[in-house]
Amino acid sequence: MRVRLFASLRETAGWSEREVPLPEGCALNPCTPRRLWEGLASPAHALPSSLPPGLRVAINQRFATPDTPLQPGDELAFLPPITGG
Repeated sequence: MRVRLFASLRETAGWSEREVPLPEGCALNPCTPRRLWEGLASPAHALPSSLPPGLRVAINQRFATPDTPLQPGDELAFLPPITGG
């Protein structure tokens, strides 16, 4: 699965795109962006352990909820809240 980070997430983690395997157990319990994020969260990836407030999720370039089931081959993007005026 291709995972993409945007804006401040990309800067914090130090990467913008990675190929990531679906977590173990996805055949029994559907994998979601929330579960995948928790798997990415570690000191090595420099990401917080839970989804930050206001974080947007896109699956295959369409906005989705953090609990939408993922399929092998999906592209998952995490987008932080965007402010401006």
